Amino acid sequence: MDITRTLARYLVGARYEDLPAAVRHEATRALLNWLGCAIGSSRHETVERALAAVQPFSGPVQAAVMGRSERLDILHAALVNGIGSHVLDFDDTHARAIHPSAPVLPALMAYAEWRPITGKNLIHAFVLGVEAEERVGLSVFPEHYAIGWHITGTAGVFGAAAAVGRLLGLDERQMCWALGTAATQAAGLREMFGTMCKSLHPGRAAQNGLISALLAAKNFTSSEQAIEAPRGFGHVTSTRFDPSVITEGLGQRYEILSNMYKPYACGLVVHAAIDGCIELTREHRLTPDEIERVDLTVSPLVLELTGKRSPRSGLEGKFSVYHAAAVGIIHGAAGEAQFSDEVVRDSRVIALRDRVFASEDGAIGRTEARVSMRLRDGRRLDRHVAHARGTLERPMSDADLEAKFRGLVEGILPERRIGELIAACWSLESLEDAGDIARLASCRES
Repeated sequence: MDITRTLARYLVGARYEDLPAAVRHEATRALLNWLGCAIGSSRHETVERALAAVQPFSGPVQAAVMGRSERLDILHAALVNGIGSHVLDFDDTHARAIHPSAPVLPALMAYAEWRPITGKNLIHAFVLGVEAEERVGLSVFPEHYAIGWHITGTAGVFGAAAAVGRLLGLDERQMCWALGTAATQAAGLREMFGTMCKSLHPGRAAQNGLISALLAAKNFTSSEQAIEAPRGFGHVTSTRFDPSVITEGLGQRYEILSNMYKPYACGLVVHAAIDGCIELTREHRLTPDEIERVDLTVSPLVLELTGKRSPRSGLEGKFSVYHAAAVGIIHGAAGEAQFSDEVVRDSRVIALRDRVFASEDGAIGRTEARVSMRLRDGRRLDRHVAHARGTLERPMSDADLEAKFRGLVEGILPERRIGELIAACWSLESLEDAGDIARLASCRES
């Protein structure tokens, strides 16, 4: 079967009217969550440095940088907003793999300011982009990830290309070319975790996917079997490739319904440990000094991804299950404030972090944890968290997402604008100009 062509045929032929109501609503939830992350990171040093590096080379100002007054051309806006929306590690994540919004929505929101589209157009393109990136990514998962590829970057570029290609009205062959041009730009190494460069991966995926679609619209050719060919994406970047994952159930099963949202600003694999630490501390009204030792039993993936024993910065702290547990106990929270450089270097946090120990158990799921606290008075407290908050089994409600959004953007946008932006997201289907959302999310006067 021609996998690339089959996917392209679906992308250009799919109808908005066929999207179930639950899928359309999930797209609005993802947009609200993504906007909060992008606006909330707008003063982060990673965004500041990226903007300082690329702004001098921006072309005509066409699109907003979320949470800021600067405007860039659409290619650089997609890049910077992709970086910003991922740097807090607070963005959404699929139940199996990939942060779906960070590579796709920056490209779409930039496009929406360049060429007006309706809210329905945005929802449909976004859902199709998520389908493309998730299906291509899962066709090589987990082997692709295990050998060192950051799948959000490598698969995300397909999502951005598909989404923008749909808005551009590409035909089947042009969509093949867009996917092929995306395939040859797939990049991202897990070695970058804990550095600013990790967030570059979805930023470049958004930018490169956007470029791929724009090139295809001008009949810039590429291989039309770029995904499945012997020297294509699937076989080159993984030790196992299952092309059926890409095509089975197209238009019947939607990957966005497996989307999850984070209550904590770090990798989802440590959320269960944080839950357990916060719950035990609150229930027993503990102070850090009362705790002699904390033992975590977690999935092997937790230590593989977040095993940094002594993080040196806030970004490294996001990849330390020891730090995450310590701040959960001391602060009763694990938001962006708990992963600042200052908190990572706090002597109280370090002292407790050094009393946190983690061991792996292959029978433990990646969003599960067992927490055991040994107190100085001899008591032992235990908690089993079968499913972390934010998972499909314990999802964040719409109200939870609104509260998260407000917590991220307060102090950046005025209160009136925050309310307008929330309302615009929930009424996205009825918007005549989806670019209004990007304009509301900027710090320019509207």
